[in-house]
Amino acid sequence: MAKLTAEAKRKERGWGRKKKTLLLLSMVAPGAIWLILLRYLPMFGIIIAFKNYKIYTKEPTLLNNVMHSKWVGLENFKFMFKTTDSWIMIRNTLGYNLLWILLGIVVAVSFAIMLDQITNKFVAKSYQTMMFFPYFLSWVVASYFVLAFLDPTRGLIVHFQKSHGMDVINWYNDTTYWPFILTIANMWKYIGYSTILYLAAITGIDTTQYEAAGIDGASKWQQIRYVTIPHLKTMIIILFILNIGKIFNADFGLFYSVPMNSGPLFPVTQVFDTYIYRTLMATHNEGMSTAASLMQNFVNFIFIMTANTIVRKVDEESSLF
Repeated sequence: MAKLTAEAKRKERGWGRKKKTLLLLSMVAPGAIWLILLRYLPMFGIIIAFKNYKIYTKEPTLLNNVMHSKWVGLENFKFMFKTTDSWIMIRNTLGYNLLWILLGIVVAVSFAIMLDQITNKFVAKSYQTMMFFPYFLSWVVASYFVLAFLDPTRGLIVHFQKSHGMDVINWYNDTTYWPFILTIANMWKYIGYSTILYLAAITGIDTTQYEAAGIDGASKWQQIRYVTIPHLKTMIIILFILNIGKIFNADFGLFYSVPMNSGPLFPVTQVFDTYIYRTLMATHNEGMSTAASLMQNFVNFIFIMTANTIVRKVDEESSLF
């Protein structure tokens, strides 16, 4: 009888472990399916970058088109270095991303620390919600908010300028202000997300460390400097490495929708992603656009590996792998 009871308990524990494993797998499954369908399967299309891609009318399937298109080697990559837009595209993509990575860290950490100092939970949650909400808005929606202010005929800012006898700025033709407008728009949309991540890290800090610092006579600023910020170091480095891995990526919606695809603004809004899209629309050459996208991701890979290697040599615990 005792043996049967022990056997039943072992089976029950075994089923409990299997049930827990199945539950965890069910949580992972949607993300894994998304990763396979939208990230791994499309990698087959990389070979288009090395082919003169043609559509064959007899059997116009993707596989048939790719298989029968001629190999052209690196020919599709050459156009990126021959056009006058190449330097503008690279300068804007790198310049904006470097600025926003550094500015994003400073602003997000500052906001997270300030939110942590708010003792009223309702007020703190309200601020978090308001800051996080723009992250879920489409750039198409945001572009019309911007247009409401900058419209050359009925915009709120233009109306203010006219009513006060000021010179009216044609915002969608003047490149002077758009680096600032794009920076503000980027911060408005994404800073809330980063702030929540840093705030989560701050809430995980042992409160006894603050109590000990307070007993030793440390001011609030000293507690932030010597307790909070050192604990955020790992999170800052990890997010920095991840962002470096996207340094040649640009937010297509921001650079295309918010400036309303205005031609005069191309010198400050032309980035890798908009360049790839416009190349495809203008030339209908899938090989060239695929080559540009492949080059973009290859450079991102080099950047993230380099950044992670440097971090691992300085502080191994803060590296990604």
